[in-house]
Amino acid sequence: MNKHKMITEKGVPSNSSVLMLFGQLEKLNRESMLVDPEIARQITAKILHLIQTQEKTRKEIVSKGSSGMEVILATLENTQDLQSILNILYILNELLTVGGGRRIGVFVSKGGTGILLQLVISASKESPPSEEVMLQLHSVLAKVGPKDRKFGVKARLNGALNVTVNLLKQNLQNYKLLLPCLLVLQVYSSNTVNAVSLGKNGVVELMFKIIGPYSKKNTSLLKVSLDTLGALLKSKTNAQRAVVHVPVLLYIYQDWHRNDTRHRHILIRKGILGCLKNITNIKLGRKAFIDADGMRILYNTSTECLPVRTLDPLINTSSLIMRKCFPKNRLPLPTIKSVFHHQLLRVPAGGPVAQLYNQPLGMDDVVDESDNNEDAEAENDMENEVEEKDHHAGNDDIETDINKLRPKETHSRPFEELKIYERFFMELSEDFQVFNFDNPKKGVTATPAAPKSHRPIIVPTAQALPPKNPTAAPLQGECPHPAPVPALDLDTINITKDQDGCGDHTHSRPHPGAGLEQELVQGLERVALDGAGPQVGGGGGGNKHKRQPPILAGCVAARLGGEGEMLAEDWAEEEESSEEVVLHVPDTALLLPLHDPDLYVEMVQSTSSVPQFSGVAYPDYFGHVAPTSREHILERVYGVQRTKIFQDIERLIHPKDILDKVVYDLDIQSCPVVDVGESLKFNSQFESGNLRKAVQVRKFEYDLVLNSDINSNHYHQWFYFEVSGMRVGAPYRFNIINCEKSNSQFNYGMQVLMYSVQEAISGRPRWVRTGTDICYYKNHFSRSSIAAGGQKGKSYYTMTFSMTFNHKDDVCYFAYHYPYTYSTLKMHLQKLEALRTPQTYLREDVLCETLGGNSCPLLTITAMPESTSNDQICQFRNRPLVFLSSRVHPGETNASWVMKGTLEFLMGSSPLAHSLREAYIFKIVPMLNPDGVVNGNHRCSLSGEDLNRQWQNPSPELHPTIYHTKSLLQYLAAIQRAPLVFCDYHGHSRKKNVFMYGCSLKETVWETNISATSCELHEDLGYRTLPKILSQMAPAFSMASCSFVVERSKEATARVVVWREIGVQRSYTMESTLCGCDQGKYKGLQIGTRELEEMGAQFCVALLRLKRLTSPLKLRNHAHLLDVDSDLMETRCKVSSTPSTYLLEDEEASFMEEVDYSAESGDEPDNDPNTADPHDNHLSDSESNNHRDSLT
Repeated sequence: MNKHKMITEKGVPSNSSVLMLFGQLEKLNRESMLVDPEIARQITAKILHLIQTQEKTRKEIVSKGSSGMEVILATLENTQDLQSILNILYILNELLTVGGGRRIGVFVSKGGTGILLQLVISASKESPPSEEVMLQLHSVLAKVGPKDRKFGVKARLNGALNVTVNLLKQNLQNYKLLLPCLLVLQVYSSNTVNAVSLGKNGVVELMFKIIGPYSKKNTSLLKVSLDTLGALLKSKTNAQRAVVHVPVLLYIYQDWHRNDTRHRHILIRKGILGCLKNITNIKLGRKAFIDADGMRILYNTSTECLPVRTLDPLINTSSLIMRKCFPKNRLPLPTIKSVFHHQLLRVPAGGPVAQLYNQPLGMDDVVDESDNNEDAEAENDMENEVEEKDHHAGNDDIETDINKLRPKETHSRPFEELKIYERFFMELSEDFQVFNFDNPKKGVTATPAAPKSHRPIIVPTAQALPPKNPTAAPLQGECPHPAPVPALDLDTINITKDQDGCGDHTHSRPHPGAGLEQELVQGLERVALDGAGPQVGGGGGGNKHKRQPPILAGCVAARLGGEGEMLAEDWAEEEESSEEVVLHVPDTALLLPLHDPDLYVEMVQSTSSVPQFSGVAYPDYFGHVAPTSREHILERVYGVQRTKIFQDIERLIHPKDILDKVVYDLDIQSCPVVDVGESLKFNSQFESGNLRKAVQVRKFEYDLVLNSDINSNHYHQWFYFEVSGMRVGAPYRFNIINCEKSNSQFNYGMQVLMYSVQEAISGRPRWVRTGTDICYYKNHFSRSSIAAGGQKGKSYYTMTFSMTFNHKDDVCYFAYHYPYTYSTLKMHLQKLEALRTPQTYLREDVLCETLGGNSCPLLTITAMPESTSNDQICQFRNRPLVFLSSRVHPGETNASWVMKGTLEFLMGSSPLAHSLREAYIFKIVPMLNPDGVVNGNHRCSLSGEDLNRQWQNPSPELHPTIYHTKSLLQYLAAIQRAPLVFCDYHGHSRKKNVFMYGCSLKETVWETNISATSCELHEDLGYRTLPKILSQMAPAFSMASCSFVVERSKEATARVVVWREIGVQRSYTMESTLCGCDQGKYKGLQIGTRELEEMGAQFCVALLRLKRLTSPLKLRNHAHLLDVDSDLMETRCKVSSTPSTYLLEDEEASFMEEVDYSAESGDEPDNDPNTADPHDNHLSDSESNNHRDSLT
């Protein structure tokens, strides 16, 4: 009885039959089996019977505290009796079949794997080996192996690996024994060393003897064989051995595809594809796949599978294989360097520009010499963008040096050097003694702006109406498109605004509602331009100038019927009867108070660009009125990305269908439009424009290539271009093929922006979100190591969208986000100056001149003192400062729209605006990178560098705007007037909502393993106040997306440098989404200019609330005004405060499509993490890759 109690557990009856049997078996083990083996057979047979008939018995054996498993294993290890061994193996099979997970864990923990493997060796020495013992042994091993992480190592070390292989070779026709052996081999192969060893032993060739064409027999065996082969082929050496079998695999797959009409054997078909996927991870495998016509085979079979949703796993794997094997193409460019070049006065040795232009002559920087579709293992999905890091890196980017997280105590520059910046802070010493309070506008002056350079400008860029009479064919070497309209000197153009929209001034001004459309149409029907041309007559004073048809005639005539045609036909008669022609522009001042077309043209004149743009984009010229309706985030259609990829694959399968016709090429600067015909016409030669090349691929499909940032060879994201010559109703597809980021909000509902000239002249001048079938994925265009920061095997990404145009011969513009040009800023600043009230102190200074010769404006805004009394002047001078900046990255145009909202609010006449001006002095640099904006860059200035990574040590020659802006802040710190708030406006391309990045010593340390005392982490939590206020009042703002962690990669940004070196606790980067919101009032909506400008205004209101919280006594007299801000918000978004989150990746819901769009990725993630062997992981890259870049 005592022995019984030793193997019982609490709650189990001590008189259990099975426990009594185990007691007897344990006694036999102690006696070293000297007794009759028949006794052991009888006992094990009885235990087996109880296990087979009673579930309770199984539970008793493996229950906690029971020693039943130890007794079984001890008996198995000690007995030499064949029947007893079989009985125990039967027992183990029964025990581990049901409830296997926990029971197998117990078995492994008791050393069961080693005993089984040793038994395999012992059984193999019998002559001949017992088939039944081997069958049962491998059946148990097949169950145990996946749960034992050391299984592969154990099997290799004790020799069981070779035993199983030999057993397999000798029993190819014995399907009963073959199945468990294959299952064990599959587990063995999960270890790379084992897989290589098995390959050398001929197992790969052995597998191809087992698998075969369609058959209804032995389907389970075939499934296991394919899985085993797939595991073996994860090894590169084994994949090389299997290259010759690629045609066989394709034939077998076709056969199963044709015959498995009821789709009962999807797993077998998927197993064949899995083998092909692993073979094509190597270059030889991809070549063999192409040579065997694999692209056509998989394309055709996948197309036939598309109607059946359950076959999606086959389609997805086939898509991955085809995209991986698609030959890498070079971008259709002579060089990846920008078309335009700006010569720097000083090129720092070792800098990006020096590296770019010190390349050997004739060097091909588009593709690597060795990059002939290199092995997939070379492709890794590390994010190349400096802003974004792979989440697998964890917190490695977080700063861990506490000394670097503390503000500097000494100033790096002597005060004498900073005194020259005193002239930008006249408000701090202004006594207003000579100020005329009766006419305050005369009292505030601006520093002189740079002189304007007058040059010919074409306004706008719509194509001229082609002549009705046939023209002669162009001479050889001439540009084969209609003669361009001669450039017009803007000084000769008179622009007037028709106040009533019809020319009859007896009518009153129409209401800015439905009447605006009629006003715009009637106004633009009378478009005419006066331009200089060659003299057609001689003589003393009667010179006449031959005038060309109006610039807008091409787009107006086609839409206005007879009247439009009259503009071209009767041009000669009209020129004789007209002494001065005037461009009539409808008055939209009620809707666009800060926009004026003639003023915009004047601003363009004084803007310097590297390409010397001579055109003005129509949207910038005429303006944008935000639509009244909300634009929802686009719902993703299932399978759209896969469909686009298949269309790309068709290019290789049906090459005769591809036109490959270049229709626009900036590399031919003398004649970029190289063909017109029936193709679309493109243009990007205007301020902020970016499109380098357009290639017509099919009748209605175009590949578009973006230009690199000037003095750079990458940063392809911002685009802005014009399209004309379209057909109504045609399904056009546009592919931007040289994107660089590994993911984009275009995969999460963001649409491109389009501006239609015809819609504009019909009364709807606005940018609208448009496009269908939008997706973003890795393509087959090779990215050289020069462009990829030294990484080889990288590819570009495609952003594709489809578009159907509604108007014949329309002129449309497409943009990444709402454009906001440098000339637009200058126009807005002048209009704001005109709107200034006597109570507003506004001064515009020129901070510096940029590398491109453009001025960088600096604004000072506050409230005028009520009088010249000492108290008023003292209050005026001692107001805390708020320093704002924006648009350091040219492609983040949303930052300028937020800044526009801030400026308009600050210059407004509301009581809130007046209180805000009385509370603070605002110093604002509204555009830190004018050159980048003008020239269509996405991220860099003309120095070829990201200016927001130059704040630690900016160069006055290369980074003048950053150098002088930082100097302003250093001057303020030197005179003990550091800003209360510093905020740099940005746009974010990979996240939704508006949010802030701040700086916190404590929160940074919390995210690391740094050990620090409470004294070292002492910190005022005031940096959280402003974001918290914004989260309570601004619908688009998300506190949950804010982060206050300092990363190493951001230590040279404005936010971190101003926090650390200037000592500004509230130093922020405010990021605005380019897509839309997923919370609050605007949830599910794409963001527009109205919401962005509203965000800028709400930031101002938040500053007023911050003032109340930081110094309540000073604003007590204005406390009644602080509730007025509720009138600005239709509803308040209540966002709960959450701890800071370290966010580097998008937090997006996954899509239904589980396709690995990374093209060169390796194996699919295993559903069972325990099958891996981390203790013996000699894995190649292809075997360790996962689906990080899957856009599911």
